[in-house]
Amino acid sequence: MTGPKQMGKHDRSAVADGKTALGRVRGLGSAGHGGEHWIKERVSSAALLLLGTWFLVSLLLLPDLQPATLKAWLASPLGFVPMALFTYLSFEHSLEGVKVIVDDYQGDEGGRMTWHFVSLFLHVGAGALALYALARIAFGA
Repeated sequence: MTGPKQMGKHDRSAVADGKTALGRVRGLGSAGHGGEHWIKERVSSAALLLLGTWFLVSLLLLPDLQPATLKAWLASPLGFVPMALFTYLSFEHSLEGVKVIVDDYQGDEGGRMTWHFVSLFLHVGAGALALYALARIAFGA
């Protein structure tokens, strides 16, 4: 009778970090998914930082903040396109953050699915309304 199988170097590291050899190759952690949310949040954070800075600087460079001036600014491509991107990315970033919170704190799969669906519905609905309002302001009634 032979003794228990000796663990190799790679087997010991898999136990230590919670990853299998295949998981290490795919970049997957013990939770079964990679850092997709993490990467999306970081990229959208950087984009929102740049667009937020653009927004503040643009407002400071306007001669005044009267509704007619803001409407003319939003009607130009240099006003509308970055503002639409800022609006879209804000809702996308928020949705990704809520997904992570739900995954971290909702215990059962059914509850997670329900909260993900509700969150997606609310984010898409609110984002669509925000983009619609932006377009109405920029292009008129």
